[in-house]
Amino acid sequence: MISVEEPNPGAWPVKAESDRPLWEWRPLESVGPLRFGMDPAQVAAALADKPAARHGRYPFGSSWEGIGEWMLHDDRFDAAGVTAHYRCGFGVPPVLGAVTVHGRTGPQVEFDGMSLIGRKVSTIDKALVERADNGEISLPVGCNFDLGPDGLNMYVRAARAGDHVVSEARFCQAEREDHG
Repeated sequence: MISVEEPNPGAWPVKAESDRPLWEWRPLESVGPLRFGMDPAQVAAALADKPAARHGRYPFGSSWEGIGEWMLHDDRFDAAGVTAHYRCGFGVPPVLGAVTVHGRTGPQVEFDGMSLIGRKVSTIDKALVERADNGEISLPVGCNFDLGPDGLNMYVRAARAGDHVVSEARFCQAEREDHG
């Protein structure tokens, strides 16, 4: 006997469209109040929030050098519904290189009049493929097989929302490749 259960979002609620602020996206430059090239303090100030979580690493140094300087890779801002991804390196301070707008809780961002966040991923993919078929855009595939308009460094992704999946997007500066 197969049990039929209603989807339970549990800890995975999805904000209604009407509860999402609309952020402007300037391809390769900015999304909402976040400009590529900002340092982590500027990102936090622009969002008027502190990161809920940070992700980074200590690079391996040679045995006589010990552990190197901690390098910040990501700050997750739950109240804003975004993750800031930083470019960093040895002796190079972190600067904003990409922003992921979370599908469940992030602000709304549009591409050519199409809402990108919190929707069915198949709906967004279909609309992008249709525009590519019409010759309006070229459509490369990102590192995670995500679709995005050529030359804009924006990729539509999928985020789990209980038993469902909703769309989110990663917006990158020109010099950054989309990473997992």
